Amino acid sequence: MSIHRSMSLADWGQLVLLSVVWGGSYLFVGLAVQELPPPVIVLARVAIGGFALVAVAGLSGMRLPLTVAWWLPITVMSILNNIIPWNLITWAQTEVPSGLAAIFNAATPLFTVLLAQVLTDDEKMTVGKLAGVVLGLAGVAVLIGPSALAGARADLWAQAALLAAAMSYALSGIWARRFSDRPPLATAAGQMVASTVMMIPITLALVPGWTPAMPGPPTIVSVLCLALLSTAFGYLLVFRIVRSAGATNLSLVTLLIPVTAVLLGVVVLDESLDARAGVGMALIALGLTAIDGRIGRRLSRALRRGTA
Repeated sequence: MSIHRSMSLADWGQLVLLSVVWGGSYLFVGLAVQELPPPVIVLARVAIGGFALVAVAGLSGMRLPLTVAWWLPITVMSILNNIIPWNLITWAQTEVPSGLAAIFNAATPLFTVLLAQVLTDDEKMTVGKLAGVVLGLAGVAVLIGPSALAGARADLWAQAALLAAAMSYALSGIWARRFSDRPPLATAAGQMVASTVMMIPITLALVPGWTPAMPGPPTIVSVLCLALLSTAFGYLLVFRIVRSAGATNLSLVTLLIPVTAVLLGVVVLDESLDARAGVGMALIALGLTAIDGRIGRRLSRALRRGTA
C-alpha cells in the first residue's frame, strides 16, 4: 500500500475536524462521569455508536461479512484502539491530572514514528519526522503549562498506563493500514460492534454492584454526543485519513487536540490567549510542518538550484 508522505489539503482538513471531534470528547466524558461509572460510559459509547454505524451501513445497502477472516483483524483493531487505551486512560485519570494525561497521550506520534520504522515499508523514519514529533510534544507541554506537571510525582503505575495507552494507539494506527481496501463505514461499524461485545463482560466485571438509574439530561446528551459525534463520526474520519495519509499522519491528531481545545475556549467561552499558549501552538505548528516535509523539500530544491 502506498502512503503519501505529505498530506493534501483535504487530509489536513479531516485531521483538524477529527481533532475538534475528539477534543470535545473530554467535555462529554467529564460531564457523564459525574453520574455514570467509567466502564459504563465506554460501553454506552461503543454500543450506541456501533448501532448508529450499523444502521447507516444497512440503509446504504452495506452488509458486514460473517466470516472469521473479516472479523479477526477488526477485533484486534478494537482491542488496540478502544478496549486497551480507553480503559487505561479512564483508570489513570483517577490518579493524575488531565493535563499530564494529555501530554502522555501526545506521545502517540513519537511511538508511531518509531514503530512504523520497524513494522512498515513505506512510512520510514526521517530526521524531519522525528524532529517534528519532538517539537510537537514540546509544544503540547508548553501549551498545557507547568500546572500539568504538578502530577509528575503521581502514581508511577498510572503514568505507565498512560504510556501504554499511547503505545496501543500507535499500534492501532499501523494495524489500521490493512483496512485500506475496505469501506471506512464497514470498518468503523465492525470495530464498534466488536468493542461492544468485549465491553459487556468487562463492564460486568469492573462494576458488579452498580444499579442502573435514569441519569439527568446533561449526562444523556453527553453520552449521545460522545457516541454519535466523537465515536461514530470520528472513526469514519480515522479510516479515511489512514487510507489516504497513513498511520503517522493520523497520529498527529493528538498534537492538534490541545490546540483546538484552546482555540474553542477562546471562540466559544471568550477565554484569553496568553503568550505561553501562543508559543506552544507555534512549536506544534513547526513540528507539523517538519513532519509534513513539503516546505523543507522546497527549500532544499531552491538551495540546490541556487548553488548549481
